[in-house]
Amino acid sequence: MRTGDTERDSRRPEGVSVRRHAPASRGRRLRVLLVPVTLLLVVLVALASVAVGAKSIAPGTVFDALFHYRSTPDEQLVRALRLPRTGLGLAAGSALGLAGALMQALTRNPLADPGILGVNAGASAAVVIAIGFAGLGTFIGYVWFALVGAAAVAGLVHLIGAAGPGGVTPTRLVLAGTAVSAALTALTSSVLLMRPDVFDAFRFWTVGSIAGRDADVLWQVLPFIAAGVLLAAVTAGPLDVMAIGDDGAAALGTRVGVTRSLGVLAVTLLCGSVTAAVGPIAFVGLAVPHLARAITGPDHRWIFFYAAALGAVLLLAADVLGRAVSRPAELEVGIITAFLGAPALVVLTRRDRRRTP
Repeated sequence: MRTGDTERDSRRPEGVSVRRHAPASRGRRLRVLLVPVTLLLVVLVALASVAVGAKSIAPGTVFDALFHYRSTPDEQLVRALRLPRTGLGLAAGSALGLAGALMQALTRNPLADPGILGVNAGASAAVVIAIGFAGLGTFIGYVWFALVGAAAVAGLVHLIGAAGPGGVTPTRLVLAGTAVSAALTALTSSVLLMRPDVFDAFRFWTVGSIAGRDADVLWQVLPFIAAGVLLAAVTAGPLDVMAIGDDGAAALGTRVGVTRSLGVLAVTLLCGSVTAAVGPIAFVGLAVPHLARAITGPDHRWIFFYAAALGAVLLLAADVLGRAVSRPAELEVGIITAFLGAPALVVLTRRDRRRTP
């Protein structure tokens, strides 16, 4: 009996280890169980976006517009305006949420957002140039200028961050992005102050809104968003390893420089295309990844999925709320996301502080 007791005592640490892993096992079950709930939320906010607008339309008319394809004025309004708006909201919210999660992983900074690469500043400067010097006045024209500006600035930030020994590091990316963004913001402000006519056109874009964009805008940016999603999926596994540090990840065979470059390119495609189409929208890319990590833990494959899904829910719900609270006028989605995102971020930050030993 004593020998048996001794053997059981020697095996006891294994039992303790199993019990310690029980919370992690529950966390894995939770993130799987919440997948259908999250997808249901996406469907519900999409339906609400199609049904709710400045003009009241009966649910039966909305249903006919989606499935019967008749040609009454209300059904044409649903198909021509609300469906593209809903699609753009889903795509933009998913892209911003995913870009925010990716940017925070690349910089290992929970307060990083996609704009830290200078994407928003580059897009804004390009739109000002398009309005003031190229004479463009439509969203279709803005998209290409803003996308090129965002990509050019993100590339410049990456080159600056790669200068010097050691190549690209998270700290260098943040510093380079901050410096370039400050310079471009000063340039944009100077042009707007000297050209009031440019400011009048620019302010409708810079507030951040998915209203007034037709299906052409969605189809123009969708390939760039799809490419960014694919690149983000490729980097998910290596980013899990890079969480231990660049040196440790390199020792385990991860190509740190390649992963970071692909991640920067993915953020540029995701955030640049969305910013070009709808203007800069705050807090989605900053707040949503915190909520995703609270559900999933450190696995970036799951973080990216939930960040994309919850980003779509947040942005589209904010757009529906902006239409509902100020009928027959609308509040732009960028204003609503700021109101919703700031308190959510404060709550998540306070909870993280309580959990930190």
